[in-house]
Amino acid sequence: MQFTHEHQELQRSLKRFIDSEINPHVDAWEAAEMFPARALFKKMGELGFLGIAKPTAFGGLGLDYSYAVAMAETLGHIHCAGVPMAIGVQTDMATPALARFGSDELRKQFLAPAIRGDAVACIGVSEQGAGSDVAAIKTWARKDGADYIINGSKMWITNSLQADWMCLLANTSDDAAHRNKSLIIVPMDTKGVSVGKKIRKLGMNASDTGLIYFDDVRVPQRYRIGDEGRGFTYQMLQFQEERMWAAASNLQMLTACIEATVEYARERKLFGASVLDNQWVHFKLAELKTEVEALRALTYRACELYVSGQDVTELASMAKLKAGRLARIVPDTCLQFWGGMGYTWDNPVSRFYRDGRLASIGGGADEVMLGIICKYMNTLPDRKD
Repeated sequence: MQFTHEHQELQRSLKRFIDSEINPHVDAWEAAEMFPARALFKKMGELGFLGIAKPTAFGGLGLDYSYAVAMAETLGHIHCAGVPMAIGVQTDMATPALARFGSDELRKQFLAPAIRGDAVACIGVSEQGAGSDVAAIKTWARKDGADYIINGSKMWITNSLQADWMCLLANTSDDAAHRNKSLIIVPMDTKGVSVGKKIRKLGMNASDTGLIYFDDVRVPQRYRIGDEGRGFTYQMLQFQEERMWAAASNLQMLTACIEATVEYARERKLFGASVLDNQWVHFKLAELKTEVEALRALTYRACELYVSGQDVTELASMAKLKAGRLARIVPDTCLQFWGGMGYTWDNPVSRFYRDGRLASIGGGADEVMLGIICKYMNTLPDRKD
């Protein structure tokens, strides 16, 4: 995949926005453990950043997914990972299924405001006992006349404390676990929706994360996305974009971590020479950069095939797996070269270290990615149950 002049212009425009509207405020948002999503998303929506690959009929730019990958990569210029993740929830996690399978009425009511930045979206899949094991969710939406009545809870929900609506995955029948689920849009101001608590995290501090309860929440059945019972399938398709986004959004963060370490190691003196003069140090940094470039190539290949209409579940899972591993290895290795300074809270590499740890857990843990890859390799043992 080659970025064209148009891709590069998008990246330059977004980087200017990041430098003027986001990075000056990141430290304050990290300290507050929340950023002003509505105000920021409104500015981004006005510039077209929230609907890059979404249909023009609902306010999107109608571009192919390579432009979304270009945007995700550029978000890595933000000086924390929490804000990019929250933006990614809006653009690539809560809205793809709605854009692809939602009715025109539903897309007009919920997708269009999300693209404009007039509404904040969140995705409700994970639960306390069902994170990576999506089929194990317990939240139910039972029919009552023309409505669904929803009971249950969702945990680890990014944007949920500020969200206007949730793309909720819930059980809607007693069928098999992969055929009994539906995706339903739930306005967060609906009676019976409540925030259990704001979850404090090791990293991603600028991003708000909530535990959400549903107590006899009534929404119209017309708020369902696509066909009833197809929610698990829609969510798996939605994961393809989420996982490519996760890989792409880590590229610049990893690169920045290495570059910052090179500069510090050049200046830091140890036993009469700079740390960078140590051959093991500059060889290790070269190795890390090679790994990041390998991830970039894998991510670009997955995107290229996805744009051509192919199923990239295997490649997207590989990219997500590799990104998660590197988000742990690169900051950890770099932090060591900073010495005691690397262990201070406000150091940029220590923030990379804290924020990056989530990449191997959220959006499907490393072990789940390995299971998907093994399935495509046909190496899983036959199950007798």
